[in-house]
Amino acid sequence: MKKPKGSLISYFSGMVTMGGGINLAQGKPGFSPPQELLDILREKIDDPALHQYAPGNGDFELLELLAKKLSQYTTSDTGNLLIVQGATEGISLSFLYLTTILKKPYSVLSFDPVYESYPKLPEIFDIPFVYFDMEANLAVDFTKLERVINEKKVMIVFIASPGNPSGKAWTRDEMKALVNLSKKYGFYILFDAVYEDIYFDHVPFNPLTFNYEKLFFINSFSKMLSITGWRIGYIFTHKDHMVNLRDIHDYTGLSAVPIFQRAIFEYLNRSNFGKGYIECAREKCKSSFAFMKKTLEESGFSTAEIHGGYFLWARLPAGREDAFTFALDLYKKVKVGVVPGENFSLTKKNYIRLNIAQEMATIRDAAERIKKFF
Repeated sequence: MKKPKGSLISYFSGMVTMGGGINLAQGKPGFSPPQELLDILREKIDDPALHQYAPGNGDFELLELLAKKLSQYTTSDTGNLLIVQGATEGISLSFLYLTTILKKPYSVLSFDPVYESYPKLPEIFDIPFVYFDMEANLAVDFTKLERVINEKKVMIVFIASPGNPSGKAWTRDEMKALVNLSKKYGFYILFDAVYEDIYFDHVPFNPLTFNYEKLFFINSFSKMLSITGWRIGYIFTHKDHMVNLRDIHDYTGLSAVPIFQRAIFEYLNRSNFGKGYIECAREKCKSSFAFMKKTLEESGFSTAEIHGGYFLWARLPAGREDAFTFALDLYKKVKVGVVPGENFSLTKKNYIRLNIAQEMATIRDAAERIKKFF
């Protein structure tokens, strides 16, 4: 079969949407959003002002709440923040801004396996992209990294922590080493924190602690509150950058949906920033991960060390090297959608990514189907 162009996440997720089955391909949670949040949304539906343009920078009270939340890591106020249409816009807007201040030639780097937006954005702007291999235990060889950064003239580095699809959470020492390299070579760091609340053992390190002017911290409410369709996220960065980011945003995204911003603010303000709901979602993901990991390993897969996030990154059993064909066969035979590793790496074509952010009943069903497949 001829492979499709574009995102294999969209391809395999669409296959399940059209043909039925269990969708472990796309990173959308199988959990309902907080009931209180939905109740607040219903309360707001009749407010006519919330059906018009929001302030370009974001709902003022939501910005203030975020600034207060992030002040535990760094000196901040609303001047460091911009509300955007999900982390995807946050990443692309930050990248677009950096292309206006950096002079070619330069390249962009991220850590293999990489989330699909990271290489696609440089491709759109005709900028070389570097896949940097991590060690087997997801450690980073910083001597090798420095050599590559220098040789390839890297000026932008993407990081997701916990990662997608690998689930790696960067430690304080690792981030400090990367920041030190940034200071030496001048590159910018785009830090994707959308899974920061979904950790398994230890709270992920937040790099805002360094108060570093070449850091762009990007997050969203999509995963923490199971509202991926609402598309509300934010960027935090140095005010010198934020002035220009906001200017570009006026002509690209303009503003995020006001009624969703208002509902999120009121829910977070009433619920200790969603603490109870987030803890519950985190435990569900941790349990689902452990159950699916055991199932896959019993079927001959090798699974990577995972610190958190929505995904399980697994190498196919011995003798199977083509994850695209495997994913097609898996869906055709047992109706489970997964994503082939080639969507995230040029070399890891014998890996698959599975979304484990599901209720346990769904995970058990998917696990039984996978056993049946083998």
